[in-house]
Amino acid sequence: MSRKLALGEGEAARIACARGVLRTGVEEKTGGVVPAGVLAERVGWAADLVSGMVAALLAEHWNTTDVDVLARGEDAGGRTLPSNAWMALRRLGWTVSPAEGIKVNDRIVRMAQEAAGRTLRAAKWRADLTAGVLATWPADPSKRTPQEWDQVREAVPGGRSLPSGGIKARTRQITSFVTKHGRMPIDVFEAEAAPRSARALPLSACDRQQATLRIDQGRVRADLAHTHAVPTTQRSGHTVALGVDWGLNTLLSAGAARLHDDGRITALGSGAMFRAAGALAKQHRLRRQGEHLHTKADLPHARLRSRGGTPIQRLINGVEEHALTGRHAVLDDEVRAVGARRSNLNAALAWSAARWAVDQAVTAGASVIYVEDLRSMEARGMGRTLNTRLSQQIRGQIVDRMRHLAAEAGIAVVTVPARNTSRHCPQCLVPLRHRKAPDRPTTPGWKWALCGSCGRQGDRDQGAWRRIAARGLTHQTKTVTDRTSGTMTIRTVTDTLEAGAAITPTAPKAGRDRSKTGPTRQHAARPTPRRRRTPSPTRPPGPAGRRPEGHAHTDRHRLPRAAHRHQGVTTISTPTRGRHRPRGAALGAGFHHHAHATPPQWAEPVPGTTPDTGSLS
Repeated sequence: MSRKLALGEGEAARIACARGVLRTGVEEKTGGVVPAGVLAERVGWAADLVSGMVAALLAEHWNTTDVDVLARGEDAGGRTLPSNAWMALRRLGWTVSPAEGIKVNDRIVRMAQEAAGRTLRAAKWRADLTAGVLATWPADPSKRTPQEWDQVREAVPGGRSLPSGGIKARTRQITSFVTKHGRMPIDVFEAEAAPRSARALPLSACDRQQATLRIDQGRVRADLAHTHAVPTTQRSGHTVALGVDWGLNTLLSAGAARLHDDGRITALGSGAMFRAAGALAKQHRLRRQGEHLHTKADLPHARLRSRGGTPIQRLINGVEEHALTGRHAVLDDEVRAVGARRSNLNAALAWSAARWAVDQAVTAGASVIYVEDLRSMEARGMGRTLNTRLSQQIRGQIVDRMRHLAAEAGIAVVTVPARNTSRHCPQCLVPLRHRKAPDRPTTPGWKWALCGSCGRQGDRDQGAWRRIAARGLTHQTKTVTDRTSGTMTIRTVTDTLEAGAAITPTAPKAGRDRSKTGPTRQHAARPTPRRRRTPSPTRPPGPAGRRPEGHAHTDRHRLPRAAHRHQGVTTISTPTRGRHRPRGAALGAGFHHHAHATPPQWAEPVPGTTPDTGSLS
C-alpha cells in the first residue's frame, strides 16, 4: 500500500504537525494503565538520557573537520551518505553509548544520533558564514564600507541574498571573542560552544508513524506529523494582492490592490490596521524587567572582576551553604520566568497578527500577500528606547506563521524590498514630506505624509502598504523560490517596473445632485409636539380621589413591578390588614411605578389649565 497522498489538479502536499497531550499509558507486558504522573516521569528520564548522549556526540565532533565530512555527503569509500542523519552517522562510524551501568535498546541510540546529526549538518552554514567574515575582517567592525560589504558577501556562500543582520551578528560575536581573549578566533567552533539539545524523544526520526514526545510543564506532549492536500500557490499571475506594512504601535497596516488589464493599479478600500499597543507595551516592560534581573545577577560578577576577583559561579564552587547560592538561584529562576512570559506573549501576538493578515487577504479575494522585508534594516535615529522596541519586534515569527496559515487557503506570501516604500508617494512616486500630525503641517515628524506634487496626504503606513502592494504586482515575474525553505521573495527592484508601480486614484462616487433648480415647495404646517411643560387641552376634572391613570385592572392581582394595591380606585387610605411593601422600589423600578398623585379638587372649576396640573402624559 502506497503511503503517498493522492493529489488532485491544483493541489500540493503539505506537512503539518498535530499536537496532543498524553494523559495515560499502557504497560506492554502486563497491560496495566500508567497514570499521567508516572508517564511524565518515565518520558522525562528517557529524554534526559537521550539529551546526554546527544551532548556527548556533539562534544566529540564539534569541529571543522567532522562537520565538513558530514556536509560533503560521502563516506570514506566514496558512497553517498543516507538522508537520515542517524544512518549517515553510523555509516561514518560515529557511535555513542549511554552511561556506564545503563542498558538501552537500539531505538534510543538512533534518536540520539538523529538529533546530533541534524545539529551538525545545520552547523555547516554557520561555519561558512563565520569563515567568510573572518577572511574579510573590516578595518572598523562597527561600520563597513560599501567595498567591504561587497567583499564579505562574495566570501559567504549565497551572500548576495543574505540579510545584513546575520553578518552583523557574526561580527559582534567575533568582536566579543577578541575583547575577551585578545585574539581572533580560528573558526565558529572556537567562538561558540556546542549547542544544547532539546529535551525530547524524536521517535519520528526512527519511524515515520511515530510521534515526537516532549515534556512541557509536567505533562507529556506528542507532536505527530501528517500530510494533507492544500491549494497550490503561484509565484506570478496575481491580479489582487494584499500589501502589509510594519509599524510600532500599529503593528500591521494592510490593504488590497487590484492590477487591471490595462496595467493600472487601484486600491480596494482604505485599508486597515492591526493595533497592538497594549501587548507591545507589556512586551517592552518585560524586556526591561529581564534586563534589570540580568543586571542584578551580573552585578556581583562585575564588581568582583573590577577588583581582580573571580566570577560568582567560582565563588560558590558548588557549595550549597554559600551565602550567594540562594540569591543566585532565585535570580536564575526569575530570569527564566520572565523569559518564558516574553516567549508566550510573542507567540500569542505572532499568531494573532498572522491570522488577522490572512483573514484580510481572504476577505479581499487576494491570491498573494506582499510583505516588506526588513531583515537587513536596523532602527536608528529615533532614540535609544524607540530603536530598541523597533529592533525587537517579532517580524520573523509573524511572517512564518503567516506563511503557515496562508498555505491552507492557497495564498502565497512574498517578501519585497523595503526601499522607499514609506518615502515616496504611492500615486506619483515623488518623495514625500513627513510631518508630526495633519493639524501641524510645519512641524517635522514621521507619522503624517504630504505630497507636494499630487497633493495627497495621509498616514505614513497607509501609503506604505499601497507602495508594497503595487511593487509586488509589478515585480511578480521577478519572484524566486528558495529551494531549501520554499519561501518566495523578490530580491531586487528594477527602475523600469518600478515606474509603473503607482496607485491610480479612483474618482469619488457621484452623489445625488442637490442643487436648487426652482422655488422651495411649501410644506403644510405641523402642530407643535407635546412636551412635559406644555399645557394639556381643557377637559372637565374627574371626581375627587380618582387616580390620574384611571381604574386599576380587574383581572390582575398585582401591578407589574409595583406594590400591592389593597384599595379601590377612589380609596387613598392605607389598608389595615398588611404593611405596604413597594416591590417596585426594592427592584429599582423607578419612582413613577409606585407613586401616584391625586389632582386638586376645586370648589368651582377654573377655566383652562395650568402647566402643573392636568394629564401627566
